Amino acid sequence: MNTHSLTSEEEKRYAELQLMALDMARCGDTAELEKMVMAGLPINLCDGKGNSLLMLAAYNGRHETASMLLRYGAEVDRRNDHHQTPLGGVAFKGNLEMVRMLLHAGADINADNGGGRTPLMFAAMFGHRQIVEYLLERGADSDSQTVLGISAQSLARFTGAFRSLKSLLSKSA
Repeated sequence: MNTHSLTSEEEKRYAELQLMALDMARCGDTAELEKMVMAGLPINLCDGKGNSLLMLAAYNGRHETASMLLRYGAEVDRRNDHHQTPLGGVAFKGNLEMVRMLLHAGADINADNGGGRTPLMFAAMFGHRQIVEYLLERGADSDSQTVLGISAQSLARFTGAFRSLKSLLSKSA
């Protein structure tokens, strides 16, 4: 039985390494982050707001880093403290290629990202027409509503994405 506990200096160094890893995910330093993961860094390490390495890489458009993290088993739907998933964050930001990667990795297309908001709603709210189209093509639920009864169509009205969403919905009917 190992009863060795970390010294305060070891704990401090481990905390520094964790912060470095989070920055590497954010900045896309894939090679160095992969070395840390291979050395035992928890693949689902999170910052103080619950943002995982994958969330940080995906949100910041770091495709290679996100891909590496997924290969090592990062949880594709791990939520942060605001109940947001990486797919929700990416739909908010408007990165279609990252949306594709996360869905290919098994992300929940209709995940509640807090208050009933879905990735489709984020894409519609911020006028990301290509993502709206892609999510609908992949089976996103266009009828879901937030806890306040607001739908993706309602959100799209405010951004100009409504015509795109409306025409896509009429084609699928």
